[in-house]
Amino acid sequence: MTLGYLGPEGSYSGLAAATLRADANFKEYASFPLVVSALVAGECDYIVLPVENSLNGGVYQNLDLLQSTKGVVAVAECALKLSHRLATLQGTRLEDIRRVYSHEQSLGQCQKFLSGKLPKAELVAMPSTAASLKMLKKKTDACIVGAHVNKEGVKLWNEDIADEDCNITHFLLVKKGDIAGGTHSKKVFFSATCLHEAGGLFGLLAPIKDGGFNMTRINPRPIKDKFGEYRFFIEVEGDFADEKLQAVLSEIKKVANSFKILGAY
Repeated sequence: MTLGYLGPEGSYSGLAAATLRADANFKEYASFPLVVSALVAGECDYIVLPVENSLNGGVYQNLDLLQSTKGVVAVAECALKLSHRLATLQGTRLEDIRRVYSHEQSLGQCQKFLSGKLPKAELVAMPSTAASLKMLKKKTDACIVGAHVNKEGVKLWNEDIADEDCNITHFLLVKKGDIAGGTHSKKVFFSATCLHEAGGLFGLLAPIKDGGFNMTRINPRPIKDKFGEYRFFIEVEGDFADEKLQAVLSEIKKVANSFKILGAY
Protein backbone atom coordinates (compact mmCIF):
# COMPACT_ATOMS: atom_id res chain seq x y z
CA MET A 1 0.00 0.00 0.00
CA THR A 2 1.37 3.41 -1.03
CA LEU A 3 0.44 6.53 0.95
CA GLY A 4 1.12 10.02 -0.41
CA TYR A 5 1.65 13.13 1.70
CA LEU A 6 3.05 16.66 1.60
CA GLY A 7 6.79 16.26 2.11
CA PRO A 8 9.62 16.29 2.59
CA GLU A 9 10.28 13.79 5.36
CA GLY A 10 9.68 15.40 8.75
CA SER A 11 6.55 17.35 7.77
CA TYR A 12 3.45 17.22 9.95
CA SER A 13 1.64 15.49 7.10
CA GLY A 14 4.33 12.82 7.15
CA LEU A 15 3.83 12.37 10.89
CA ALA A 16 0.08 12.04 10.34
CA ALA A 17 0.67 9.50 7.55
CA ALA A 18 2.77 7.34 9.88
CA THR A 19 0.11 7.66 12.59
CA LEU A 20 -2.70 6.57 10.27
CA ARG A 21 -0.92 3.77 8.38
CA ALA A 22 2.43 2.89 9.92
CA ASP A 23 2.84 -0.11 7.60
CA ALA A 24 2.46 1.86 4.35
CA ASN A 25 5.09 2.72 1.75
CA PHE A 26 5.28 6.51 1.92
CA LYS A 27 5.64 8.85 -1.05
CA GLU A 28 6.38 12.56 -0.74
CA TYR A 29 4.97 15.34 -2.92
CA ALA A 30 5.78 19.04 -3.12
CA SER A 31 2.24 20.43 -2.82
CA PHE A 32 -1.27 19.40 -1.82
CA PRO A 33 -2.61 19.60 -5.42
CA LEU A 34 0.16 17.21 -6.46
CA VAL A 35 -0.77 14.87 -3.59
CA VAL A 36 -4.39 14.76 -4.77
CA SER A 37 -3.38 14.39 -8.43
CA ALA A 38 -1.19 11.41 -7.49
CA LEU A 39 -4.19 9.70 -5.91
CA VAL A 40 -6.38 10.32 -8.95
CA ALA A 41 -3.62 9.07 -11.27
CA GLY A 42 -3.26 5.85 -9.28
CA GLU A 43 0.27 6.57 -8.04
CA CYS A 44 -0.98 6.17 -4.46
CA ASP A 45 -3.59 4.02 -2.79
CA TYR A 46 -4.23 6.64 -0.10
CA ILE A 47 -3.22 10.20 0.71
CA VAL A 48 -3.23 12.33 3.86
CA LEU A 49 -4.65 15.87 3.94
CA PRO A 50 -4.92 18.32 6.86
CA VAL A 51 -8.38 19.92 6.81
CA GLU A 52 -8.66 21.96 10.01
CA ASN A 53 -6.45 23.52 12.68
CA SER A 54 -7.71 24.53 16.11
CA LEU A 55 -6.01 27.96 15.85
CA ASN A 56 -6.37 28.86 12.16
CA GLY A 57 -9.61 27.03 11.30
CA GLY A 58 -10.20 25.26 8.02
CA VAL A 59 -7.37 24.41 5.63
CA TYR A 60 -9.43 25.70 2.73
CA GLN A 61 -7.08 24.69 -0.06
CA ASN A 62 -7.62 21.07 0.91
CA LEU A 63 -11.34 21.44 1.52
CA ASP A 64 -11.58 22.88 -2.00
CA LEU A 65 -9.58 19.94 -3.36
CA LEU A 66 -11.90 17.43 -1.68
CA GLN A 67 -14.89 19.29 -3.04
CA SER A 68 -13.67 19.65 -6.62
CA THR A 69 -12.06 16.23 -7.09
CA LYS A 70 -14.47 13.56 -8.28
CA GLY A 71 -14.37 10.05 -6.89
CA VAL A 72 -12.33 10.55 -3.73
CA VAL A 73 -13.51 10.08 -0.12
CA ALA A 74 -12.08 10.22 3.39
CA VAL A 75 -12.07 6.89 5.25
CA ALA A 76 -10.10 7.59 8.45
CA GLU A 77 -9.00 10.53 10.60
CA CYS A 78 -6.44 11.51 13.18
CA ALA A 79 -5.84 14.61 15.28
CA LEU A 80 -2.25 15.61 16.03
CA LYS A 81 -1.17 18.03 18.71
CA LEU A 82 1.42 20.25 17.07
CA SER A 83 4.47 21.57 18.85
CA HIS A 84 6.12 24.37 16.87
CA ARG A 85 9.81 24.98 17.51
CA LEU A 86 12.20 27.59 16.21
CA ALA A 87 15.04 25.92 14.30
CA THR A 88 18.36 27.62 13.59
CA LEU A 89 21.98 26.79 12.89
CA GLN A 90 24.03 26.08 15.98
CA GLY A 91 25.25 29.26 17.65
CA THR A 92 22.48 31.51 16.29
CA ARG A 93 21.17 34.15 18.71
CA LEU A 94 17.61 35.45 18.61
CA GLU A 95 18.83 38.95 17.77
CA ASP A 96 20.70 37.57 14.73
CA ILE A 97 17.56 36.34 12.94
CA ARG A 98 16.41 38.33 9.91
CA ARG A 99 14.22 35.77 8.08
CA VAL A 100 11.85 33.05 9.32
CA TYR A 101 10.75 30.30 6.93
CA SER A 102 7.82 27.89 7.38
CA HIS A 103 4.49 26.80 5.97
CA GLU A 104 1.98 29.66 5.97
CA GLN A 105 -0.23 27.83 8.48
CA SER A 106 2.65 27.50 10.95
CA LEU A 107 3.64 31.15 10.52
CA GLY A 108 0.05 32.10 11.25
CA GLN A 109 -0.06 29.91 14.35
CA CYS A 110 3.04 31.58 15.87
CA GLN A 111 2.17 35.25 15.42
CA LYS A 112 2.51 36.21 19.10
CA PHE A 113 6.08 34.94 19.28
CA LEU A 114 7.06 36.32 15.87
CA SER A 115 5.64 39.80 16.46
CA GLY A 116 6.91 39.95 20.04
CA LYS A 117 10.37 38.40 19.71
CA LEU A 118 11.18 38.88 16.00
CA PRO A 119 9.19 41.97 14.93
CA LYS A 120 11.68 42.95 12.20
CA ALA A 121 12.18 39.50 10.72
CA GLU A 122 10.84 38.78 7.24
CA LEU A 123 8.36 35.89 7.22
CA VAL A 124 8.70 33.63 4.17
CA ALA A 125 6.07 31.01 3.35
CA MET A 126 7.31 27.59 2.25
CA PRO A 127 5.49 24.52 0.83
CA SER A 128 5.84 22.70 4.18
CA THR A 129 7.50 23.05 7.59
CA ALA A 130 10.08 20.39 6.72
CA ALA A 131 10.92 22.09 3.39
CA SER A 132 11.92 25.23 5.28
CA LEU A 133 14.93 23.40 6.78
CA LYS A 134 16.78 23.68 3.48
CA MET A 135 16.73 27.48 3.89
CA LEU A 136 18.95 27.38 6.99
CA LYS A 137 22.16 28.58 5.36
CA LYS A 138 23.42 31.26 7.74
CA LYS A 139 22.88 32.56 11.25
CA THR A 140 20.40 35.18 10.08
CA ASP A 141 18.00 32.40 9.03
CA ALA A 142 15.45 30.54 11.11
CA CYS A 143 12.50 28.28 10.43
CA ILE A 144 9.54 26.85 12.30
CA VAL A 145 9.27 23.05 12.36
CA GLY A 146 7.76 20.31 14.48
CA ALA A 147 9.37 19.20 17.75
CA HIS A 148 9.83 15.74 16.18
CA VAL A 149 12.39 17.03 13.64
CA ASN A 150 16.00 15.96 14.14
CA LYS A 151 18.70 17.13 11.71
CA GLU A 152 22.42 17.27 12.20
CA GLY A 153 23.73 20.81 12.65
CA VAL A 154 20.27 22.24 13.38
CA LYS A 155 19.31 23.50 16.83
CA LEU A 156 15.70 23.11 17.94
CA TRP A 157 14.89 25.70 20.57
CA ASN A 158 13.17 24.35 23.69
CA GLU A 159 10.10 26.61 23.70
CA ASP A 160 6.87 25.71 21.93
CA ILE A 161 6.22 29.01 20.13
CA ALA A 162 2.61 28.44 19.00
CA ASP A 163 0.11 31.10 20.05
CA GLU A 164 -1.80 28.57 22.18
CA ASP A 165 -0.86 25.36 23.97
CA CYS A 166 -3.80 23.52 22.44
CA ASN A 167 -2.70 23.50 18.79
CA ILE A 168 -4.32 20.53 17.07
CA THR A 169 -4.64 19.71 13.38
CA HIS A 170 -7.26 17.32 12.00
CA PHE A 171 -6.01 15.07 9.18
CA LEU A 172 -8.01 12.83 6.86
CA LEU A 173 -6.96 9.64 5.10
CA VAL A 174 -8.39 9.78 1.57
CA LYS A 175 -8.82 7.11 -1.11
CA LYS A 176 -10.41 6.80 -4.56
CA GLY A 177 -13.97 5.52 -4.72
CA ASP A 178 -17.25 6.09 -2.93
CA ILE A 179 -18.60 5.28 0.52
CA ALA A 180 -20.44 2.01 0.04
CA GLY A 181 -23.90 1.58 1.48
CA GLY A 182 -23.75 -0.23 4.80
CA THR A 183 -20.35 1.26 5.68
CA HIS A 184 -20.08 1.77 9.44
CA SER A 185 -18.55 4.95 10.82
CA LYS A 186 -18.35 7.19 13.85
CA LYS A 187 -18.54 10.40 11.79
CA VAL A 188 -19.80 11.53 8.40
CA PHE A 189 -18.34 14.51 6.52
CA PHE A 190 -20.21 16.32 3.75
CA SER A 191 -20.52 19.67 1.97
CA ALA A 192 -23.67 21.56 1.10
CA THR A 193 -24.84 24.90 -0.21
CA CYS A 194 -28.15 26.52 0.58
CA LEU A 195 -30.56 29.08 -0.81
CA HIS A 196 -29.30 32.65 -0.39
CA GLU A 197 -32.32 33.72 1.64
CA ALA A 198 -33.55 34.05 5.22
CA GLY A 199 -33.42 30.67 6.94
CA GLY A 200 -31.34 29.05 4.21
CA LEU A 201 -28.61 27.79 6.56
CA PHE A 202 -31.20 26.80 9.16
CA GLY A 203 -32.77 24.55 6.55
CA LEU A 204 -29.48 22.66 6.19
CA LEU A 205 -28.88 22.31 9.92
CA ALA A 206 -32.38 21.67 11.25
CA PRO A 207 -32.49 18.00 10.13
CA ILE A 208 -29.28 17.33 12.09
CA LYS A 209 -30.76 18.79 15.26
CA ASP A 210 -34.18 17.21 14.75
CA GLY A 211 -32.55 13.82 14.15
CA GLY A 212 -30.65 14.08 17.43
CA PHE A 213 -27.19 14.05 15.84
CA ASN A 214 -24.26 16.08 17.12
CA MET A 215 -22.54 18.40 14.64
CA THR A 216 -18.82 18.30 15.39
CA ARG A 217 -17.56 20.77 12.79
CA ILE A 218 -18.76 23.38 10.32
CA ASN A 219 -16.47 25.38 8.01
CA PRO A 220 -18.02 28.07 5.78
CA ARG A 221 -16.24 28.71 2.48
CA PRO A 222 -17.15 31.52 0.04
CA ILE A 223 -18.29 30.22 -3.34
CA LYS A 224 -15.78 31.75 -5.74
CA ASP A 225 -18.16 32.74 -8.54
CA LYS A 226 -21.11 33.72 -6.30
CA PHE A 227 -20.24 36.69 -4.11
CA GLY A 228 -21.98 36.55 -0.73
CA GLU A 229 -22.84 32.84 -0.97
CA TYR A 230 -21.13 30.04 0.93
CA ARG A 231 -20.46 26.32 0.86
CA PHE A 232 -20.54 24.65 4.26
CA PHE A 233 -18.27 21.75 5.16
CA ILE A 234 -20.06 19.85 7.91
CA GLU A 235 -19.10 16.88 10.08
CA VAL A 236 -21.60 15.02 12.26
CA GLU A 237 -21.27 12.14 14.69
CA GLY A 238 -23.06 9.07 13.43
CA ASP A 239 -22.95 5.74 11.69
CA PHE A 240 -23.19 6.05 7.91
CA ALA A 241 -25.02 2.71 7.88
CA ASP A 242 -27.67 4.00 10.31
CA GLU A 243 -31.02 4.41 8.53
CA LYS A 244 -31.88 7.35 10.78
CA LEU A 245 -28.74 9.22 9.75
CA GLN A 246 -29.35 8.35 6.10
CA ALA A 247 -32.80 9.90 6.44
CA VAL A 248 -31.24 13.08 7.86
CA LEU A 249 -28.76 13.26 4.96
CA SER A 250 -31.62 12.77 2.51
CA GLU A 251 -33.54 15.66 4.08
CA ILE A 252 -30.48 17.91 3.81
CA LYS A 253 -29.99 16.91 0.19
CA LYS A 254 -33.60 17.86 -0.59
CA VAL A 255 -33.22 21.43 0.69
CA ALA A 256 -29.61 21.98 -0.45
CA ASN A 257 -28.61 23.60 -3.72
CA SER A 258 -25.70 21.16 -3.83
CA PHE A 259 -24.63 18.26 -1.64
CA LYS A 260 -21.59 15.95 -1.59
CA ILE A 261 -20.49 13.19 0.76
CA LEU A 262 -16.79 13.77 1.48
CA GLY A 263 -16.13 10.91 3.88
CA ALA A 264 -17.24 8.46 6.54
CA TYR A 265 -14.77 7.39 9.20
